[in-house]
Amino acid sequence: MDEAINIISVETLSQNWGILRKYTFEINHLDGSRQRHEREVYDRGNAAVVLLHDPRRDTIILTRQFRLPVHVSGDKGFLIETCAGLLDGDDPETCARKEAEEETGYRVTSIRHLFDAYMSPGSVTEKLSFFIASYDAASRISAGGGLAHEGEDIGVLEFPFATALAMIASGEIVDAKTIILLQYAALEAAR
Repeated sequence: MDEAINIISVETLSQNWGILRKYTFEINHLDGSRQRHEREVYDRGNAAVVLLHDPRRDTIILTRQFRLPVHVSGDKGFLIETCAGLLDGDDPETCARKEAEEETGYRVTSIRHLFDAYMSPGSVTEKLSFFIASYDAASRISAGGGLAHEGEDIGVLEFPFATALAMIASGEIVDAKTIILLQYAALEAAR
């Protein structure tokens, strides 16, 4: 732990889908002063995200699903995204493979870890492990769509890679993890 930080108290505010806690802490500033803060932190666990790419056809698989926070923010609640899910005790690669099968119906043929990143570190503890994986028509083992018993109702979409990149500029893709993976893949292809 960082010696510049002193956690004074932790209060659990909610414990439903995740855990929302209020932290009271003191922090040493760069100028040597010390200041007390209160912040709410949402802990929902870590996750993995994977972009499925068919290198032969230069296509990708994305998903479409409803996201309540986006809807209540006033935007269209149905997002086009890469498949992702909470680790739930799995290592990140196992999770990425499992989520690809559950959400898209594809069993990936190869998978590569790219990096880890915090998506909203000002208030959320979740760290995402980012992957890219290969698929082809023969690797489809089911229709996908997610797990019905978890309330998932996921559409499976296939796009040319260039179309998906253009969907960022047009505002059709606004999900951060998806934008990051598509741009990473574009940069990698340019090298």
